[in-house]
Amino acid sequence: MGRGPWDAGPSRRLLPLLLLLGLARGAAGAPGADGLDVCATCHEHATCQQREGKKICICNYGFVGNGRTQCVDKNECQFGATVVCGNHTSCHNIPGGFYCICLEGYRATNNNKTFIPNDGTFCTDIDECEVSGLCRHGGRCVNTRGSFECYCMDGYLPRNGPEPFHPTTDATSCTEIDCGTPPEVPDGYIIGNYTSRLGSQVRYACREGFFSVPEDTVSSCTALGTWESPKLHCQEINCGNPPEMRHAILVGNHSSRLGGVARYVCQEGFESPGGKITSVCTEKGTWRKSTLTCTEILTKINDVSVFNDTCVRWQINSGRINPKISYVISIKGQRLDPMESVHEETVNLTTDSRTPEVCLSLYPGTNYTVNISTAPPRRSVPAVIGFQTVVKQTISNISGFNETCLRWRSIKTADMEEMYLFHIWGQRWYQKEFAQEMTFNISSSSRDPEVCLDLRPGTNYNVSLRALSSELPVVISLTTQITEPPLPEVEFFTVHGGPLPRLRLRKAKEKNGPISSYQVLVLPLALQSTFSCDSEGASSFFSNASDADGYVAAELLAKDVPDDAMEIPIGDRLYYGEYYNAPLKRGNDYCIILRITSEWNKVRRHSCAVWAQVKDSSLTLLQMAGVGLGSLAVVIILAFLSFSAV
Repeated sequence: MGRGPWDAGPSRRLLPLLLLLGLARGAAGAPGADGLDVCATCHEHATCQQREGKKICICNYGFVGNGRTQCVDKNECQFGATVVCGNHTSCHNIPGGFYCICLEGYRATNNNKTFIPNDGTFCTDIDECEVSGLCRHGGRCVNTRGSFECYCMDGYLPRNGPEPFHPTTDATSCTEIDCGTPPEVPDGYIIGNYTSRLGSQVRYACREGFFSVPEDTVSSCTALGTWESPKLHCQEINCGNPPEMRHAILVGNHSSRLGGVARYVCQEGFESPGGKITSVCTEKGTWRKSTLTCTEILTKINDVSVFNDTCVRWQINSGRINPKISYVISIKGQRLDPMESVHEETVNLTTDSRTPEVCLSLYPGTNYTVNISTAPPRRSVPAVIGFQTVVKQTISNISGFNETCLRWRSIKTADMEEMYLFHIWGQRWYQKEFAQEMTFNISSSSRDPEVCLDLRPGTNYNVSLRALSSELPVVISLTTQITEPPLPEVEFFTVHGGPLPRLRLRKAKEKNGPISSYQVLVLPLALQSTFSCDSEGASSFFSNASDADGYVAAELLAKDVPDDAMEIPIGDRLYYGEYYNAPLKRGNDYCIILRITSEWNKVRRHSCAVWAQVKDSSLTLLQMAGVGLGSLAVVIILAFLSFSAV
């Protein structure tokens, strides 16, 4: 087996090692001992540079490697075009570098086809719509990002393709809108000329004798290339029944078709001063209302006068007068006696006279109001007249006597009997609910008749006296005097040596006159039989040297006594009115009397009742104090009311 170049012996084997060491020193930058130049060994894509006193080989920009044996191209586009070049770009690698290109529809901002974005260049959208006619005839261009779209302009519709469309990929074309012939309307026609372009309008109308509701007569050419459906619906005109007119009547035959005429006449008592009233069927299918109306014929009643005491005459003034006019004469009469009933009557009269007159059945001595008006349906302004019928009085010198009796003088012929009518009503100012009314009649042939009346005491009367032949009454006033008031309603007590009872007082009714006061009198029992109720000699307790003659223990005004009842204790040492209610003396016998006083027209009347008899009075001071304290509150109030009334 032969030897190779490395098998020549030890010295021959060291030679390659020495060569390697020499190359290593040359790589350090300085010529080696063998004088090798490092820069001469740099790779073709490397550059020799001096660093720290030594020369080294460094790969150029865009290459990576050791600089001498290897400098491989670096692919800058490996991170993606968007990262390296920006949006809407494509990245292209080249030995030692790269470049960027904008995608279709975009351009570089430096206006070059290629760029490297180290100077801020980027891709921006191209507005293709700046080129006119891009979307063909009738089309309009709309720019989009990186491209554009085409639409048909107003008045055009897309044909043979979609919308939006692209002229390079779609066969769409824009053709001008033409709605063609407008639709027909039954019983209608088109007014004037029209076009079939977008927005054009046609107007319709109904043939004569027809009308439409609603009246929308226009149809337009729409963007869809079709006409709007007409809303006009023509129907034959029929106005139906003519309208009713106030106070008018429809006469004759009429047609409800276009141009038909309805004729009216006014009802009785009404007229149409402007002429005949008609209504016409119009092209709208409705009746045209007449401007004329029926107005009421107003009759004026003038110059009303009275003749022959009971007859009335008047005149009428009216432009148009029917042959006969009916009148209503309303009569209302009040006699001089206010208590007499009112005379009311209605009289009807029909006449064609311009100066009507009527004689009425009226009572003598009566105030009358006569109202004259026309009867329906004719209307008038009523005329009113007032007058008094004549009457002769047959009663004179009426006077009263004996308080309830009347006498008078009659002017009738002697021995001729006359009937006299009486109407009497009485009232009391102090008793509002009281009312007395009487009516009666008497007959007498005397020239000086007299009559006594059944009248109540304490009452004011009005007496109306009328002779039947006169119709005119005379009125006289009478006042009856009061009588004794009703006896007090008391419960009688007899006390033998025990405590005194509380006396119960009930309010009396004002039957015979107004009651003014209530008095409690204390008398010695021995004086009971001789006591006179009308006697007013009894005085207060302190006015007597002793109580031997009796005294007034309490006085209450009638208005201070309640309607139900009240209690009065005897001897409670209090004042009732101006009188002192003194305690009774022990061991004495007393009579306690309740007296009611009625006063009117300066006349006083009394009534009395024995309330209690007290024998051998034994009321102690302690009992009297208890009685006084027990009734203190009630008595103080009653005393206050009594003093305030005085």
